[in-house]
Amino acid sequence: MKLINAQLIDIRPGYCEIHIPYDKNLTQQHGFFHAGIISTIADNSAGYAAFSLMEQDSSVLTVEFKINLISPGDGKLLIGKSTVLKNGRTLTICKSEVFTVKNSIEKLCAVAQLTLIELKNSSDQKNGN
Repeated sequence: MKLINAQLIDIRPGYCEIHIPYDKNLTQQHGFFHAGIISTIADNSAGYAAFSLMEQDSSVLTVEFKINLISPGDGKLLIGKSTVLKNGRTLTICKSEVFTVKNSIEKLCAVAQLTLIELKNSSDQKNGN
C-alpha cells in the first residue's frame, strides 16, 4: 500500500475507506487510474472491513472477487469504500464501491463483491522473514 501511496482514512466495525491520490505511475495509456489500482483499492478496503470483525489473532485472505468497472478512473483522487454484507464463521462477504474525485465531484467508477476468509490463530508475519 505504501508503493501506491494509499491512505487508510476510516476504519470501524464492518467498514473501511481508503484513498489513493493521483499519480501518473498508477495510470493506463489514457491517463486514467489503471484497473489494477481500482481493483487493489476495492480488495484492500474490503479486506480491512472484513478484518475489523474478525478475532484479534486472525488473519484475512481474499478468496474471490468480481469487479464491474462502471466508468473510467478519471480524477485526482481514488476512494474505496467497503462494507461487510455478511459476516460468517469463516467467510465474510463484502461490497466495495470505488469513486473518483474530479472538480470536487465524486463519481462511482467501480463496484465489487468480495469473499474473504478468516484464518484463525494465524499471523500476517512470515516465519523467519
